[in-house]
Amino acid sequence: MVGLEFVCPTGQGARSSAAKMTSRVPSYLEKDEDEEEEEDEEEMINATEVKMSQIVMPCHSNHRQELSVGQLLKWMDSTACLSAERHAGSPCVTASMDDIHFEHTISVGQVVNIKAKVNRAFNTSMEVGIQVSCEDLFSDRHWRVCHAYATFVTQRTNTGQKVILKPIIPHTQKEQVEYSLAAERRRVRMVHDDIIKDLLSHGSDQQGRCDVHVGNAVAAEKTRVESVELVLPPHANHQVNTFGGQIMAWMVNVAMIAASRLCQAHPTLRTIDMFTFRGPSQVGDRLLLRAIVNNAFKNSMEVGVRAEAYQEEGSNRHINSAFMTFEVLDNHGKPCTLPRIRPEPLEGERRFQEAIARKKIRLDRKYIISCKQSDIPLSVPWDPTNQVYLSYNNVSALKMLAARNCWRLSSEKDKVHLYTLEQKSMLSFRVQAEVHVPADRAFGLLAELSNRPSWDKHYQ
Repeated sequence: MVGLEFVCPTGQGARSSAAKMTSRVPSYLEKDEDEEEEEDEEEMINATEVKMSQIVMPCHSNHRQELSVGQLLKWMDSTACLSAERHAGSPCVTASMDDIHFEHTISVGQVVNIKAKVNRAFNTSMEVGIQVSCEDLFSDRHWRVCHAYATFVTQRTNTGQKVILKPIIPHTQKEQVEYSLAAERRRVRMVHDDIIKDLLSHGSDQQGRCDVHVGNAVAAEKTRVESVELVLPPHANHQVNTFGGQIMAWMVNVAMIAASRLCQAHPTLRTIDMFTFRGPSQVGDRLLLRAIVNNAFKNSMEVGVRAEAYQEEGSNRHINSAFMTFEVLDNHGKPCTLPRIRPEPLEGERRFQEAIARKKIRLDRKYIISCKQSDIPLSVPWDPTNQVYLSYNNVSALKMLAARNCWRLSSEKDKVHLYTLEQKSMLSFRVQAEVHVPADRAFGLLAELSNRPSWDKHYQ
């Protein structure tokens, strides 16, 4: 038995074109402040939710008396791990942490509030959503600092058996949305490398080739940083492995040095695409941390970081990689213009072009997510260089719409259910049917849109 659902938002401003596919933010993703407050009041306590509050002391800060990003990542990793282990009932390790966006800094004396909860559990892994906010004790102000998504995996039992996770049951509308999107985020993590290759193969990098060999460009080699850290017992977690938050903090440190060498100033970390933990590290390991500026754009730069572990004997083990975006702010908080970078031949050129592809993904996704119905233009044109992640955003938007709990059954005919959802100026339809066909046959029919008239008699 296969369930089929089609979701179609329509309303003011809706448009179609035979020549283009577009990805837009429909109005059902917008919320009034009153609606958000009502949702918060109705929200049930999630059994996996863990909260941590820390007051920022001078020992946690950098030279600007602001909370260091490395220390914040340690607290975020600890909170997320506790949430994952609460759900799993067994030890868990960090597999990745991604989509980290830093919106504001935190000063000494202010309070950091971190909230983590499991969005969805798969077979032996789970996604944990992390939200960080800041509290000023003297003015009673609160503001959001950053958010992130971490993936944790369960460790095997003493007998070598896998721990199979029980499913998460979402209760509120907000939890249903996160539950639905967690599967999409998981899929995108798995195909991330393919997306980069797809962008590069379609020539999206050509605009970055010009003017990189002019005389005033800084050689990328000048920004290279190598540093070795000895893993000591205080750096270990409760499972005697190197604490993931500590590894991330060390990686941020070398990335900060590399960025500083390019701009000759103190940079500000804005985003981290993904920390990917490829293998464990133990007490006694030496961690070799390498960082280099991959590319410098007008107001931002990307720094790539690689972490390897080794013992006194044996080869190096690649245990983590990450890509971080930095800016340099002037006295008014505005981004400064950065010098251009001159990449090394071969590997440097590859990193240079991949950085352009990652930036393209970040900017287009940010535009799609933040765009309002009243903004002009209302869409991002489809073309072969952005089809993968525009498709991802289309699917994500439709799944968020389908997860809403205000759908009403309008009619039923021939075992086909028509649901409607009215909100402000937007009217959405959801058509749902169940058919009894083999799964491979259903996939073949659904995968090719031109086959739809052969099985959907309601298509016209």
